[in-house]
Amino acid sequence: MAVFPRRRLAAVALAATTALLVTAGCGGGAEEGGDGPITLTVDVFGQFGYEQLYKDYMAANPDVKIVERGTGTNLDEYSPKLTQWLAAGRGAGDVVAIEEGLMVEYKANPGNFVNLLDHGAADLKGNFLEWKWNAGLTADGKQLIGLGTDVGGIAICYRKDLFEKAGLPTERDAVSQLWPTWQDYIATGEKFVAAKTGASFLDAATNTFNTILLQTAGNTTGYSYYDTSGNLVVDSNPAVRQAWDTTMDIIDSGLSGKYGSWSEEWVSAFKQSKFATIACPAWMTGVIEGNAGPAANGKWDIARVPGNGGNWGGSHLAVPKQSKHQAEAIELAKFLTSAKGQIGAFKEKGPLPSSPQALDDPAIAGATNAYFSGAPVGTIFGTGAKSLKPVYMGPKNQAVRTEVENAVRTVELGQRNPGQGWTDAVTNAKKAAAK
Repeated sequence: MAVFPRRRLAAVALAATTALLVTAGCGGGAEEGGDGPITLTVDVFGQFGYEQLYKDYMAANPDVKIVERGTGTNLDEYSPKLTQWLAAGRGAGDVVAIEEGLMVEYKANPGNFVNLLDHGAADLKGNFLEWKWNAGLTADGKQLIGLGTDVGGIAICYRKDLFEKAGLPTERDAVSQLWPTWQDYIATGEKFVAAKTGASFLDAATNTFNTILLQTAGNTTGYSYYDTSGNLVVDSNPAVRQAWDTTMDIIDSGLSGKYGSWSEEWVSAFKQSKFATIACPAWMTGVIEGNAGPAANGKWDIARVPGNGGNWGGSHLAVPKQSKHQAEAIELAKFLTSAKGQIGAFKEKGPLPSSPQALDDPAIAGATNAYFSGAPVGTIFGTGAKSLKPVYMGPKNQAVRTEVENAVRTVELGQRNPGQGWTDAVTNAKKAAAK
């Protein structure tokens, strides 16, 4: 899945180094004493929804014990630790999650990972959307780094009670009709703000910016911060500038609650009903339910995203060569990314499968989500999933994205005007790419 938590990397570097020293000896499925089961460590971030799947797997394989690390972890915390573990040759789990925006970086050092093509994975190609399978391959197609987990079809999740309070429609089809375009979304937001409900229209400008960027890039250039040759194009790709300008309009209209994404204030804002809409890839439904809690059950619903579709998120599972139990880890990765595994994860936390077989399964196609007012999530997120257009992510995508979104944040907080923010975004993105 692809939860994309954003935080400043300065503090993360120290935390990552500390975590490396503390846990370096804990990963890699350390050998157990005696004749007991081996332990497979799975490193993840965010919410992958594997809890029940682990139980099922261990019941069928009593010689295996599974320990998961990192659930709920911010991606900017997770990634530096994984990078350092791989570089050190110790500390990483037996199975590790790699977010789509970071895959190019890890594929640059394929020797860190088991080539899954050498272990029967080629027979599984038809179990994944073609582009998802290809994203796990090295450029020469000779090594498969990881097996795909989810994709991130995008919608808008919204609070029905706040819409009603603002005098807006609350039924999901009527809400969808409010915003065929992002400019219509802004106009709706202005009506909401004028109603003075005590809540903001949306949570954070950065989430909306990323949604617009990935949607626009998917429908135009096919890439965002880097072109497919690996050239940094943050200041020349029209998709980036279009997303920036639209987001500046959103900020200028006073629609954002300015809650820094993934911060404690952001989590509290869910619980306190402080905003009415949020850009909502499939995996975000689990985040919302976890943050808003039982008190908001039935108050949320899901409408279509403005514009034309889009894909935000998705990950792969890989097996580091440092694992002491490679064969067992490979089998676990295959199970978790199988159609059955992807369906189980969807039921648990909402990440949309990248398996065509799973997408066609009635468990997905007919799925509803009671927390989101019985929304037909299988239809909302699943329809069109097979035709989602992937966006190419370059070698320093995460670092560049951090700098651009930091610049968005400074404008959102009133520290810079849009022109100054754009200059900062380009300048700092180039510095990040050059490191």
